[in-house]
Amino acid sequence: MFSVIIIDDHPIVRMAITLLLENGGYQVVAETGNGEEGLRLIEKHYPEILIIDIDLDTFDGLAIVEQLRAQSFPGIIIVLSGKNADFYGPRSARAGANGFMSKKNPLSELIFAIDSAKRGYGYFPLRAGTSNGFESLSDSEKVERLSPQEFATFQYLINGMDNKKIAKRMNISNKTVSTYKTRLLEKLGCRNQLELFDFARRNHFK
Repeated sequence: MFSVIIIDDHPIVRMAITLLLENGGYQVVAETGNGEEGLRLIEKHYPEILIIDIDLDTFDGLAIVEQLRAQSFPGIIIVLSGKNADFYGPRSARAGANGFMSKKNPLSELIFAIDSAKRGYGYFPLRAGTSNGFESLSDSEKVERLSPQEFATFQYLINGMDNKKIAKRMNISNKTVSTYKTRLLEKLGCRNQLELFDFARRNHFK
């Protein structure tokens, strides 16, 4: 079970994140709204995952991220913010975060961000002026943004395989297939599998 510390100055947000993560099998070992206390908690618990807001009382969340990486902190760091994702997403990446999630997006996206980081992928917005960063890309650019696992899932889906068969073929769980499917639908701008088939035909994948 992965250990998690949450640093966010909104108690309701911390509560919601704690509930989401604990229901997802993670262990929240500590949470705080104070940056200085957060650093003490990290030193004490040395969590595998840190969820941190950018705006923390007198602290800058990104400064904490930079400090932790300078100290060779090896854990996953996901940055949250209600501010401009197109500006703070790249800044978070440069600071050393594994992912960035806008607070304007559904909280469930946090699980995708963590899962991406656990598999070695960054999770950051890609384009300005869109709700999820993918709508302004061309179809070919959208496909290029798929991870190898997502692209494999895409190919199996458009060839008529269901989640159970894909899981067996890729030697992964049904839940992981569902995660890949949800993410690739979002990245390709498709609301459902019917639109996915249309996308595939339009771009000569089948």
